[in-house]
Amino acid sequence: MGRAERDQLTRTLNHHLNTVHETFQVLDQTAPSTLEKVSWVEVTKMGDQVSKQATIFGMLWTGGETPQVRSLEENMVSYFNTLQGFLLLSHGSTVGAGPTLASCVHTSVKQVVDTSFKLWKESISLYGARNKDGKLSIPQWVGAVWEACSALKMTPATNITAIGRAMTKVAVSVKDVLREMKELKPASSDPTDESSIEPSTEAEIEPDDDEILSDGDLGNDLSPEEMRVSQLAIAVVSEALVVIKELIRTISGLLKLENPNGSSNLVDSLEKLLNMCKEIGIQIDELGACLYPPQEVPAINAASEKISSFVDDMQSELQNLNGNLEAFSQACNCLKSSLRQLESEVASPNTVDLETSVQNIDLNS
Repeated sequence: MGRAERDQLTRTLNHHLNTVHETFQVLDQTAPSTLEKVSWVEVTKMGDQVSKQATIFGMLWTGGETPQVRSLEENMVSYFNTLQGFLLLSHGSTVGAGPTLASCVHTSVKQVVDTSFKLWKESISLYGARNKDGKLSIPQWVGAVWEACSALKMTPATNITAIGRAMTKVAVSVKDVLREMKELKPASSDPTDESSIEPSTEAEIEPDDDEILSDGDLGNDLSPEEMRVSQLAIAVVSEALVVIKELIRTISGLLKLENPNGSSNLVDSLEKLLNMCKEIGIQIDELGACLYPPQEVPAINAASEKISSFVDDMQSELQNLNGNLEAFSQACNCLKSSLRQLESEVASPNTVDLETSVQNIDLNS
């Protein structure tokens, strides 16, 4: 029992791996609407069968004995036939799936395939070897397949659920930006603050390594005007977060309207709403970055205008879906009001003078 048997198993395994790889590539395209829609429940059940096959494979290696070639080949056939069936059902589940749902399915299925490939390739490479430590890793590789199959139950089964989760990720990102914005502080005006005392000698001007500003010190020296802008920006981001939450709540209410085979108009609208939500998230990031001194007034205005435009587009798109828009519309109006206050503040003479004075600093003076 040695290299010849291992080479035989490797050739057989490569044949199965290539076949599965070709089948998996089918998932790069969503299934045509002419196919019968497969319930995601059926996919998870087949995933359980893959997990069961991984368990059987692991049992062949228990007791420290190397399994017989015939036993491994029989298990190999059974395992990869099950995996093939799993892939075909997964493809059928993408009937009517939009890009977001299809991506979720692809990611979950790929994890099952990747862990299965690793389990077999690594184990067969150890066949006939005296590397006992390597064989101890087989239960770990089996466990990885279990986890991948178990994660299938957490994969969204509908377009609305998938898009709602994607929007939730945007909300989490916006919440992080809001938390960072709230950490901005005004410059200290306390005369007893040692940091405000001017150095008396040239030697004192050079900071020690310990005195160099860290990332945590950034944003701790805003002028009163800049703090006013920051507070208004915080209000904008807070209202934007409410808008995203209401958007998620609104589209969740449309779940009963989603056709199992997919309604192209509904899915297209949901994908558009998700893209708008992501764009608002990007502008929120830009807005947060602009608040550190010296504040970038043109960039603040640009972000504000884009957020307002995306909110208008969201309202227009949602009206086509006949959902309950009362709470969402109210949140949008509050956000627009906050945006107007921010735009008015950055356009005030004090803010304009501040920006102009920064731009006109004579670097040679």
